[in-house]
Amino acid sequence: MLTTDDAVRALLLLMPRAVGRAKRIPVSRELQSLSLAPRHLSLLAYLLFDGPMTVNELAHRLEIAPTTVSLMVAELSRKGVLERREDDNDRRRRIVSIADAKRPAIDTWLARGAKAWRTALEPLTPDQRTMFVNTLTAYENALDD
Repeated sequence: MLTTDDAVRALLLLMPRAVGRAKRIPVSRELQSLSLAPRHLSLLAYLLFDGPMTVNELAHRLEIAPTTVSLMVAELSRKGVLERREDDNDRRRRIVSIADAKRPAIDTWLARGAKAWRTALEPLTPDQRTMFVNTLTAYENALDD
């Protein structure tokens, strides 16, 4: 069993390596010219895994202002990555989705990270997975303190 200090030491060594490897996941040739940043990764992951949603829903999930999401969506729409369509139930709302033509490239880009997480998390119980996610969230929050 690790002491808290042993675990801190191990994670201080592990996290930079893991982040470095994640950053080196190659972006497909089709997406390279689009200058996608880490902020785009989260937005695209939500749309890929959870399906189309409104700018406000994306803003809530990303924990950023709707105006910021709206700017990102506009930028990615101009680049042909995202599509915006009118909500059938409320014409004032716009539904954002990944453009069909870009979906395979985005899926390939995100798949390696998703597969790695799945490999790491599958052996855990649901309670252990919850604790792991809560621990990473607490770590992220503590960095802001």
